[in-house]
Amino acid sequence: MPNQKILYITTEMYPYQEDTNMAAVVNKMALKMHQEGNDVRVFMPRFGQISERKFQLHEVIRLSGMNIIINDLDQPLIIKVASLPGERLQVYFIDNEEYFKRKQYYFDDEGNPFEDNDERAIFFARGVIETIKKLNWVPDVIHLNGWMSSFVPIYLKTYYESDTYFKDAKIVLSLYNEKDAELDKKIDEKLQFDNISGLKALDNPTIKSFVIESMNYVDAVVKGDEFLDEDLDKAFNETAAQKSEYLDIDSINQLY
Repeated sequence: MPNQKILYITTEMYPYQEDTNMAAVVNKMALKMHQEGNDVRVFMPRFGQISERKFQLHEVIRLSGMNIIINDLDQPLIIKVASLPGERLQVYFIDNEEYFKRKQYYFDDEGNPFEDNDERAIFFARGVIETIKKLNWVPDVIHLNGWMSSFVPIYLKTYYESDTYFKDAKIVLSLYNEKDAELDKKIDEKLQFDNISGLKALDNPTIKSFVIESMNYVDAVVKGDEFLDEDLDKAFNETAAQKSEYLDIDSINQLY
């Protein structure tokens, strides 16, 4: 079914990240949908490991320059864009010196999670939503990949609930076995600043608990990894959202 507007929100995508299932799956899904005649856009964080020179990222001045308030602090939103190498597929990068310049993803060299991982996820989610609106491009399908993207549906169905911009978009969540970690205990205060409260994930805020929480705010959940760990598999089986087992790339359009 071509001519759909499909938005992929992801934390990983080949070739910007290599050797992970998520990065490969997102690349193949986005390319397949693009080549079938859909209008596809990809949004991801501009992690410090992604070479701007190698991948020819450049700042989009008309989209940058917005500030997003996280925990009462103004954080400047910088938007960069590149075409997927060899393809006419646009990838947008959410950037901010404070949150994404560091070379590691979520853990420091000793293996400890960054204390601001929660703020980075909030900034990413809100940055994507605000930029899409600024693009004046309304997606039919929003496909989420990676734990940071799980904050997007939570924000869309709470903070942005009265905003009709995304009201007709269907949200799909892919589940992957990502390394779990605790999030800052004060995340409840930061979310309360955006009038978000009452989430079950706040009882024990972790990367995984927010992925599980986000299942309550999406239309469909699909296994991104063929076999999920016990907690994710249990949540997958219990969710009220439409469910799909692992799909090979040739079958992904059935989901849409």
